[in-house]
Amino acid sequence: MLNRTGLALLVLLAALALGLAGCGGDDDDGNGEAAAPATTAAEEAESVTVDLGEQNGSGESGTATLTSDGEQTVVVIELTGAPADTPQPAHIHNGTCAEIGDVVHPLTNVEGGASETPVAAPLADLQAAAFAINVHESEEAIQNYVACGEIPAS
Repeated sequence: MLNRTGLALLVLLAALALGLAGCGGDDDDGNGEAAAPATTAAEEAESVTVDLGEQNGSGESGTATLTSDGEQTVVVIELTGAPADTPQPAHIHNGTCAEIGDVVHPLTNVEGGASETPVAAPLADLQAAAFAINVHESEEAIQNYVACGEIPAS
């Protein structure tokens, strides 16, 4: 038989066990809302930065950041030296800056030095072959390249 001390200890342990079981049972962040799940490094979006070098004395250079988003890639271009009021076409081409090929993915025009485009291709596909990001002077002067950079292979 249990004495009073043993019984009290048993009740205390039972209460403690119930309290601990209740602590991890929901995703409430204390404000009545579900807490955001923790993100592991493997779940964070993978990104690659491409240096866009000046072409043809344009004075324009910058970066293109390609960020994996499932079955697509978001391409963000940031150029310094770009005109504020002239939309500049941009594309992902086959090949390299030295030997630019056909357009594979059109990108949103660079305006005021910036553009953002979701591309219907996973980042791994864009790193599996030779591709370059090319920015053109304008629609009227599409043959003039102002900046170019090669997407690094994975």
